[in-house]
Amino acid sequence: MSVIESKKRLGFGLMRLPLLNPDNPANIDVEQVKQMVDTFLERGFTYFDTAWMYHSFQSENVVKEALVDRYPRDSYTLATKLHAGFIKTKEDRDKVFEEQRRKTGVEYFDYYLLHDIGFDHYKTYTDLDCFRWLMDKKEKGLVRHIGFSYHDNAEFLDKVLTEHPEFEFVQLQINYLDWESEGIQSRKCYEVAEKHHVPVIVMEPVKGGTLANVPDAVTKMFKEYHPDMSVPSWAIRFAASHENVALVLSGMSNMEQLLDNLSYMDELVPLNEEENALIRKAVEIINSTIEIPCTGCSYCTDGCPMNIAIPKYFSLYNADKQEIKTKSWMPQQEYYSRLTGTFGKASDCVACGQCEDVCPQHLPVIDYLQKVAEYFEK
Repeated sequence: MSVIESKKRLGFGLMRLPLLNPDNPANIDVEQVKQMVDTFLERGFTYFDTAWMYHSFQSENVVKEALVDRYPRDSYTLATKLHAGFIKTKEDRDKVFEEQRRKTGVEYFDYYLLHDIGFDHYKTYTDLDCFRWLMDKKEKGLVRHIGFSYHDNAEFLDKVLTEHPEFEFVQLQINYLDWESEGIQSRKCYEVAEKHHVPVIVMEPVKGGTLANVPDAVTKMFKEYHPDMSVPSWAIRFAASHENVALVLSGMSNMEQLLDNLSYMDELVPLNEEENALIRKAVEIINSTIEIPCTGCSYCTDGCPMNIAIPKYFSLYNADKQEIKTKSWMPQQEYYSRLTGTFGKASDCVACGQCEDVCPQHLPVIDYLQKVAEYFEK
């Protein structure tokens, strides 16, 4: 039996929930989330994924209100995570864990992950004995299955899985744009997990929305082949079509996105050879247009001393660059001007580097902010 108990291969990622105020990630539209949770469960999907700091530390609270308080415990499975950035002592591990149980309202977690293992966090988790600590939680029945999420290279992943064969699954960033990326190494990391016989849960299958907003040429190509299927469906089906992928997470922000995902993940049909060829062509086209490969995870914003809306600015920049050049007016400049009334401008960056330290994509954020400033503040 698979470690991942969900009969359906789509998980609800609670990282990009609908908001009442788009500029405040903590201001979640709980009533809409409840409706989405209801529909998700009614259709036979059961896996929910959250984490300590999602939505400015509010995602786990919403789990309790929208899911745990409203449904029997055996009707869903819940995953959350411990992040190295929020623990300084061994005592901190239990402080976070017990607070997570309080916030979510559950006695145990079906899945518990060490969040974002990479070279730096691996040292923290090792120094604070988090691997043995997590095994102890499992032995006590407080956690049923243990794993980790990962944003680093394939070679280091091999080291982690070799040194810690107790892990039952790994959460990897896999999407068709990053599959052959030397920065993200999606394919190479997937192959390492396969080598260790560790099932994969996929995160960022649509790359933070990037693969939902592809160039017109890609949309046209996809629609000619499958007129009735959405552009994001190609990305999620690509990830789910790999044999060692147990589940694909999708951060759904509204009911429309949820219903679309359910429509093709209810009875998943893996990509065929023709579709894979179209995916490869799409990668060529997209790579020729996108300039800043940001996923919009927002890890960079919480510690920014200038309160710069980094992912929002990068998204506007990419969108503007992908607009048809013959258009007489493009809205991104206006959006940028309005955002700078609330947040720091891109040019306010003091090059402290905290954003680059926490970026899971290892992006040169400071250089990109300078590029955005030159583009929108000219």
